[in-house]
Amino acid sequence: MAKVDYGIDAPGVVRNLALCGAALLIVRVFTATIRIGPVIITHFEWPGAALLCTAGLMLLYSKVGKMRHRDRMISMAALKGNEEVLDVGTGRGLLLIAAAKKLPAGRAVGIDIWKASDLSENLRERTQKNLAIEGVADRCELIDAPAEKMQFQDGRFNVVLSNMCLHNIPHNEERRKACMEIVRVLKPGGIAVISDYKNTGSYAHIFKEAGLAVSRKFYLADTFFPVSIVCARKPA
Repeated sequence: MAKVDYGIDAPGVVRNLALCGAALLIVRVFTATIRIGPVIITHFEWPGAALLCTAGLMLLYSKVGKMRHRDRMISMAALKGNEEVLDVGTGRGLLLIAAAKKLPAGRAVGIDIWKASDLSENLRERTQKNLAIEGVADRCELIDAPAEKMQFQDGRFNVVLSNMCLHNIPHNEERRKACMEIVRVLKPGGIAVISDYKNTGSYAHIFKEAGLAVSRKFYLADTFFPVSIVCARKPA
């Protein structure tokens, strides 16, 4: 029976950290110092171990931690079962599928540009396969679209979800546009649950300026890097 695979976040970063850490430890076996021009470096086994540890924690998040974090976010959305839900930066469908399972009379839409650097095998076809495996393809829709240029009508969605997506937008103004698009497509009374490892203070500020009621919580125990979740509710 096919098994759902939600991939490894930032696979290139994990690979490079692991390779650099392993290289430092291997070199340490043969020499106690490294000379770079006039600089002599000693005890480089410690940064090597730190790099390997960081890679391991990132991998652990991808395989275990993000499942727990997904459940936390879905719980915050408090779905009743008949909503329309948007997942911004759906990747291979982690949040989209979890939401769809709680929507027997609703519908879930996932948007992404499916960049390979963000997630291993980050392909729309892999996401569609995961939807089929989990039996929710009939209540889900996938759309190729950037977060800052959504084509949905105003006030369409009861809930907007996003995890580890918005920081990948490189410029502040474009991230602001993405946040304002989230505000625009939310129904009055709807809630956005946005998680990221950086820039969440900025997201919260933008949502507050737009008139939403905002709260922010930080999490460390089962995520790496530490993340926070911004919950923003649009006035009814």
